[in-house]
Amino acid sequence: MEKAVVLDEQAMRRALTRIAHEVIEKNKGIDDIVIIGIRTRGIFLAQRLASRIEQIEGAKVPVGELDITLYRDDLTIKTKDKEPLVKGSDIPVDIHNKKVILVDDVLYTGRTVRAAMDALIDIGRPAQIQLAVLADRGHRELPIRADYVGKNIPTSKTEKIVVELVENDRVDRVSIHEK
Repeated sequence: MEKAVVLDEQAMRRALTRIAHEVIEKNKGIDDIVIIGIRTRGIFLAQRLASRIEQIEGAKVPVGELDITLYRDDLTIKTKDKEPLVKGSDIPVDIHNKKVILVDDVLYTGRTVRAAMDALIDIGRPAQIQLAVLADRGHRELPIRADYVGKNIPTSKTEKIVVELVENDRVDRVSIHEK
């Protein structure tokens, strides 16, 4: 059951624009930056972020897709007796010595980000990994924090954050739901 919409389309657009400016400022431009989205919604957010950066800087930033399925620590729990569905990663450039901006929709326990970092290290050795998330809901189980946050959304463990993106869900919205 939906409790509250915490980000609508306009608020999401503003948050991504702010994150784009923060990425440019922190990295003193966009040299050696690669933006990589974690499947599924992180990919769409990564593409949007890259588009905002291109509008600001007038230059394209490479964008990739990361599939962390085989790196999850709950793989045996989630897949039980069936094979996991692996869609594969698509990273168009070598990430060795690059600044990788890892993008996801919601930061919760930190386990997805840990899996993503393991997957990235298997692909190459970035100079740095930074994390951008649309929503940070707290409740970390691992010592991971985002460098760029669209909105901090304090939640209880009985609530969940639902991110809907027009590319996948026909609407742009972040809402809190009861589990």
